[in-house]
Amino acid sequence: MIRVLGGPKRLCDGLTRRDLLQVGAAGLLGSAMSGPTPAVGSTSGLPGFGRAKSCIMLFLYGSHSQIETFDPKPDAPSQIRGEFGSIPTSVPGLRICEGLPNLAGVMDKVSVIRSVSHPFPVHGVAYATTGNPAVPLAMELSPRDPAHWPFIGSVVDYVDGRNAQGGDRPEVPRNLQLPFAFSSQRIGEVARAGPYGGFLGQAYDPICTQFIGQGTTRAQKTLAKLAWDDLEPYRGVTPESRFQLDGVAAKAGPAVTIDRLDRRRSLLEQIEDARRTFSPGLEVDRHRDTAYRLLQSKSFREAFDLDQETSDTRAMYGMTLFGQATLTARRLVEAGGRFVTVFWDEYGLAGTGWDTHWDHFPRMRDELLPGLDRTLSGLILDLDRRGTLDETLVVLLSEHGRTPQIGNVQGGGRDHWSRCYSVVLAGGGIARGNVVGKSDKIGGDVVDRRVSPKDVLATIYHLMGIDPATTLHDRLNRPMSLVPDAEVISEILA
Repeated sequence: MIRVLGGPKRLCDGLTRRDLLQVGAAGLLGSAMSGPTPAVGSTSGLPGFGRAKSCIMLFLYGSHSQIETFDPKPDAPSQIRGEFGSIPTSVPGLRICEGLPNLAGVMDKVSVIRSVSHPFPVHGVAYATTGNPAVPLAMELSPRDPAHWPFIGSVVDYVDGRNAQGGDRPEVPRNLQLPFAFSSQRIGEVARAGPYGGFLGQAYDPICTQFIGQGTTRAQKTLAKLAWDDLEPYRGVTPESRFQLDGVAAKAGPAVTIDRLDRRRSLLEQIEDARRTFSPGLEVDRHRDTAYRLLQSKSFREAFDLDQETSDTRAMYGMTLFGQATLTARRLVEAGGRFVTVFWDEYGLAGTGWDTHWDHFPRMRDELLPGLDRTLSGLILDLDRRGTLDETLVVLLSEHGRTPQIGNVQGGGRDHWSRCYSVVLAGGGIARGNVVGKSDKIGGDVVDRRVSPKDVLATIYHLMGIDPATTLHDRLNRPMSLVPDAEVISEILA
């Protein structure tokens, strides 16, 4: 049995490091996939292949209403239109929700897809972010089901590593996730699938940060018989709030001492001994190399130091958990990160985030729209002024949309709706000021240019320089296309 030195450390799926090691490394760490190195190179003949050096994906868990964001219906009946009006944008003829005034000024720098559609109106993060053609609800509630396919960031990490010149040793991890491990900061219901290595193994899970900070605004939430009344960091955080990895502080200091580094080396040597004894083929070398690189990387450590940003820049992103995590994501890609995901996740209770079955309009007005408006516009403006927007792909998406019909509940409510919703992309090879697709008069169905979430994934791969037709091999060594039956969305390419 491996002996763990030091306190418990939490991994991205909620297990502590002690749990992981004491169960036995061979059973949990996964194994390397057999099969040939994935082929890389565009076969589509479309522009923009490899244009994006990096990607920042902003995921609104629970799913935003298309009507209260990028596809308002000002002429629809009140029970569809809701409480918000629409406003003009920097793109002639394009209107968005009045709750997004800052975004209205940057719509000439993005492309909007108003016709995303699929048949699964559930919280399908695994469906929306992997190439798996179908993810049953039971799998969505089982993060380690062996039938899961890898998260898009995990695929980028794997393919890039297999094609790296001089070995797979990036100074900054290719697949990072903020502000904390997905689905880990709320009570109620079970853990959800999505951003994991799938059949590539847990070695390709995203590396997750921890939020070290304090909320500034209280919120009350209810879920069945559960009640929550506490500080909500998605509504505001203190300036001292930060993000960090276990043992990797933004500034050099007591967080990483020689003694602690030696203890980590002792731990890793024990893992190596266990690997040789129990599972010679176990791929723990990657974990060991990553741990030492992160502890020794000054540029990676400094990427978390938000004191290097001006107060104006921090305010431009919004002094919220989502805003400051997104600013940190920008710093991470500048340091060399390849794929960084920021989740607007549930907090405190399940059924929160953007899952607005009730109190829809108060939450949209007081928390959700202001937070999204400031953060997404801030990111786009900041990248543009720094001259890096054209090489940084920005993607805003969710697992589905919300019902056109408003529910007769406290504060109004919109339920799950996957037949038509909106996605926004910018930078990294994306055309500016473009609108793709059209919904009907109530925002309920697609009437022009239906787009699958798998098409969005194929487009991201294309812009990141990975042919969407690339084949990987699953745990049974079966060939699997990254995104079967998907196509790159040519209309949004620059």
